[in-house]
Amino acid sequence: DSNPLLRGALFGLTLGTTPPMVYKALVESTVFGTRAIFERFKEQKLEIKSIKATGGIAKKSPFVMQSCADALNIPISIVNSDQTCALGAAMFGAVASGVYPDLRSAQKAMESGCSKVYMPQRNCDERYALYCKYARAIENI
Repeated sequence: DSNPLLRGALFGLTLGTTPPMVYKALVESTVFGTRAIFERFKEQKLEIKSIKATGGIAKKSPFVMQSCADALNIPISIVNSDQTCALGAAMFGAVASGVYPDLRSAQKAMESGCSKVYMPQRNCDERYALYCKYARAIENI
């Protein structure tokens, strides 16, 4: 479904629209785009029940992360480790060297834990439906 030629638009701007309102619209478009991907996964019988997030936005933007949890309607946990790729590699190394019998054991012993969990707090179905309607409309422009 990837289409690099798709366009974007901001709808409903008025003389009273503020920069925070525009920022919120940009965040919503991003999280609703993610939801569209999740909806496609569901159509293929691949359901995601939770997310573990890493990186700068996950740690620095509670607004974005809460918006994501709301739009996707699933919990999002913020991982403590700043080096998740290295930690994963170390887990595989620990299994390969025989320190742990399997990956699940290594994960249990070595995981960094989570600093925060964002739980869905509001229903975004109506706004998502509006996003889909506008997205379909500008796809043909």
